[in-house]
Amino acid sequence: MELTDEILIEAPKTRVYEALNDPEILQQCIPGCEELIKHSDTELEAKVVLKVGPVKAKFAGNVTLDTVGAPDAFSLSGQGNGGVAGHAKGGADVRLEETEDGNTLLKYTAKAEIGGKLASLGSRLIQSTAKKLAGKFFKKFSEVLAAE
Repeated sequence: MELTDEILIEAPKTRVYEALNDPEILQQCIPGCEELIKHSDTELEAKVVLKVGPVKAKFAGNVTLDTVGAPDAFSLSGQGNGGVAGHAKGGADVRLEETEDGNTLLKYTAKAEIGGKLASLGSRLIQSTAKKLAGKFFKKFSEVLAAE
């Protein structure tokens, strides 16, 4: 599965990049996130509860950031285990572009693979749930930055 989208965020690029690396902000914005622990500048551990169709699962996983092109671009990859519900792994490439009015256009391409009970739900349900979760994340992320 692959998702591609772009979102205009009303904040300067450097602030958007800082916020995307702030565990407290990310925990507020990630739907179902119960815990987000930063082990280093490139290693995070997360506990997230998600409901995908009839399946509700608590995922525990690790995320690794690659910040070589930062703050203009970076990527992340991770994997999580939801017990009997299944497992997921994937990643995203993110680009940040400053607009003429000083805001930031965030573009991303995300890829994910799932297995277990989740995989039996069908790609349409998985795709629509992933889009909805991404939408919730970026809506909340924009709201948090706008409130600053």
